[in-house]
Amino acid sequence: MTTPEHTPRSWRTKLIHSDVELPEGYRSLVTPVYRGSTTVFPSAGKLRDDWRQHDVGWVYGLYGTPTALELAGRIAELEGGFRTFIVPGGQSALALINLALLSEGDHVLIPDSIYSPHRQLADGLLRRFGVTCDYYPPTIGAGIESLIGERTRLVWCESPGSITMEVQDVPAIAEVAHRRGAQVATDNTYSAGVYFNAFAHGVDVVTQALTKYIGGHSDLLLGSVTVRNEADYERLGSTLQTLGMAVSPDDCSLALRGMQTLGVRLAALERSTLEVAQWLAGRAEIATVMHPALPSCPGHELWKRDFTGSTSVFSVEFRPEMRRSRVRAFVDALELFEIGWSWGGVTSLAVPVNPPRTASGEARAGALVRFNVGLEDPADLLRDLEKGLRALEQ
Repeated sequence: MTTPEHTPRSWRTKLIHSDVELPEGYRSLVTPVYRGSTTVFPSAGKLRDDWRQHDVGWVYGLYGTPTALELAGRIAELEGGFRTFIVPGGQSALALINLALLSEGDHVLIPDSIYSPHRQLADGLLRRFGVTCDYYPPTIGAGIESLIGERTRLVWCESPGSITMEVQDVPAIAEVAHRRGAQVATDNTYSAGVYFNAFAHGVDVVTQALTKYIGGHSDLLLGSVTVRNEADYERLGSTLQTLGMAVSPDDCSLALRGMQTLGVRLAALERSTLEVAQWLAGRAEIATVMHPALPSCPGHELWKRDFTGSTSVFSVEFRPEMRRSRVRAFVDALELFEIGWSWGGVTSLAVPVNPPRTASGEARAGALVRFNVGLEDPADLLRDLEKGLRALEQ
């Protein structure tokens, strides 16, 4: 119907510009999924391009719709940080931190047990841009001081390590790094940001792959970067704008949903994983079980001091006489443990991994398998493992 305020419009125009009005006051338990690239401004004088949407209001979808900023706010709240950035994945979070905090001629220290794509990033992109990268034994603690030079700007931690599970003395490393003028960043994916309070232990920048425990169902790719103060917020935010790391509001919505069940999932995963790890520790085929809550794991005492829980991922080292081809046959014989990368979801996984060196630099004698324990019944998982271990005899 035509009103005095509106001239008649073609139906084609109405497809784009509608006068439909909805009643106000709708509330839901679910955060809406706001999809959009272009943000509409009320006037030409209000038009701006600034990534600081917390301060200037909504600007452009690249910097996050309300769905993404809701997720970012909840992660910052959970981790006790100043602000959080949401990025397309865990690897992009690592790249953002390195590119924002390092410049040509700088030096970065990275634990030798680091997530392998992070090593590729350091040895490839960072070195090509003139950043010097050195690797240190993850259990070095305060001894890292001997490796810090005049150009050391950043020290990375990953505790526990994503394959060999060494728990680091993060407070000792942070104290030395800060005294020598370097910042500390940590990959806190293992703890889902809740079992290890990184900021309380001296870390400056915290990242986690939301792909893992926050998402929780192996159906999204996201990462987060949380900063302690406004200065790092500016450095990382301006770099993020330049790199154009946009995230999907649909994936953010899935992550928000995952956060609601994080508490019950982590509790169940901890119980089941400990049961499986302790069972494997009693098997004659296994030389070592690398689970932070077990005394056999390097840094177990630090885990008891600094962590409030354990999660679903751990590794085992088979006895040296178990050839790697036999260990692969063990993995292939499993039915409930699927073969695939990543972890933190509801499905159990098992992957044979190339054995990295020990903390002292020695080559490992036995083959390694990394497990992610899911939400299946532990009794069924143990029967599956029993069947797989029988394949070692064949």
